[in-house]
Amino acid sequence: MSINLPLPLLGEMAIFVKVVETGSFSEAARQLGSSPSAVSRSISRLEKALATRLLQRTTRKLRLSDGGEEVFKRCQEMVSAAKSVMEISGQFTQEAEGLIRVSVPKAVGRFVIHPHMPEFLRRYPKVDVELMLEDRQVDLIDDNVDLAIRITDRPPVGLVGRQLLTIDHILCASPQYLAEHGTPTHPHDLLNHSCIYLGETPSDSRWKFKKGTKAITVGVHGRYAANHTGVRLSAVMQHIGIGSLPYFTARHALEQGLLVQVLPDWTFLASYHGGAWLLHSPTRYLPPKLRVFIDYLVECLEKEPTLSKPGGWGRGTAEYEVPESDGLL
Repeated sequence: MSINLPLPLLGEMAIFVKVVETGSFSEAARQLGSSPSAVSRSISRLEKALATRLLQRTTRKLRLSDGGEEVFKRCQEMVSAAKSVMEISGQFTQEAEGLIRVSVPKAVGRFVIHPHMPEFLRRYPKVDVELMLEDRQVDLIDDNVDLAIRITDRPPVGLVGRQLLTIDHILCASPQYLAEHGTPTHPHDLLNHSCIYLGETPSDSRWKFKKGTKAITVGVHGRYAANHTGVRLSAVMQHIGIGSLPYFTARHALEQGLLVQVLPDWTFLASYHGGAWLLHSPTRYLPPKLRVFIDYLVECLEKEPTLSKPGGWGRGTAEYEVPESDGLL
């Protein structure tokens, strides 16, 4: 076999990796901006050149052959090496430029991240930002995401993380609602109130509280539930009832006296709490566009000490990589 043979096949090898990772010719073609027939021809050329059947094709799915397993590992290493080369090349461009794709939970994106984006875009005119507001947990590689913000007590394994702030939940009501219906002094008093909760699962209406060594769960009820933080905030401000809200969404209304925190002596234990971690794949060569974005967010959020509830956990800014042995979330 000629030593020059692998060079023309590098493209086919990369396509082969994409087909295996996506599990179909059509999805690989979509991500590559090609057609399924062109992808199929590339795989056929690679199989012919290697004199090896790489894929077992059925009407429902693709499966690697025994020989394909070993070829895939080597081709995957080649693609990873190529990505490393591109990361290194980015370091020679000192000016931040290019597109950043950021996945962020809806409420955090709307109330915490979005307000700072206009200034970032003015400061870095060659950087574009695609802010994807979604509550699902994305895969940075499969979903082609540069950065992801996740709410968790323990960041996922194998990612580099930086804690931006702490997410605390509180109960709030308008002064008008409390004047008409009374102010609860104990979690059990909520049984006599209209409560506004998430409403996605039955457990969302079971509110948990802690005070010292005491732990209480109350099954609340109300006429209105909404799985959008902004909607619940609006409902509380329109005197519909007592609502559960992330502190960062209610802080301005609390400061202005438009809302009042309910049961402030009790810790409200919502499922949606923990640190807001900014995560990215581990690399020794972080592109300038990502570095300036991360540094900018940290700078902005450090100037907003009221984002987390007074007396909360605070925020950490040390960057670290989660060890592989820590386990998944």
